[in-house]
Amino acid sequence: MKWPWALLLGSAVGAAAGEPAPSPAPPNEVAGTWRMVAATLEAEGRTLKPYGDNPQGMLVFTTDLHFVEVLTDGDTPPFASNARGGGTDEENRRAMASSIAFFGTYTVDAQGRFAGNRVEGATFPNWVGAVRTARELTLRVEGDRMYETFVRPDGGRVVAQFVRVRGRACAPGTGQGSGAGPCDGDGGVKATGLPAPSR
Repeated sequence: MKWPWALLLGSAVGAAAGEPAPSPAPPNEVAGTWRMVAATLEAEGRTLKPYGDNPQGMLVFTTDLHFVEVLTDGDTPPFASNARGGGTDEENRRAMASSIAFFGTYTVDAQGRFAGNRVEGATFPNWVGAVRTARELTLRVEGDRMYETFVRPDGGRVVAQFVRVRGRACAPGTGQGSGAGPCDGDGGVKATGLPAPSR
């Protein structure tokens, strides 16, 4: 009476062995989370700091070719009002001029290098729908460092430096990583901070 079960088990193992191995993921050197550590703007013969002396920002590339980028001046003072729409003209102007947030889709070439993006939404509405190719926007990855160069429509040249974020893996639902550090509570990671690159 035992042989039918052995036959069924053997058939299942044989079927599994005959299944093709999953194809490897295509190369993508920018996928992951990146923290901005420096940024300059070269325009009209001057070099400025568009996000101040304390630039704060994150750039995330997902493996399904979506991205979100938020760049801010970490020294921007809080508004007098706690209502988001209650800022003064001066407060709103400063916050708008020293920050940008946008998201969309991106592409990579056969070697996994960044090839361009399309903006689907942005805090600066004029960027919505913009398509950037490697002519206007380049991302160069060197180990855990990434260097972004963006030529604006007005000719200004923005150069930003990022470092890859390394976090702590965590058990699902615990909110604690393997080293008892913070995580996102869903089995992912949360950035724990990285120093700025040495100059």
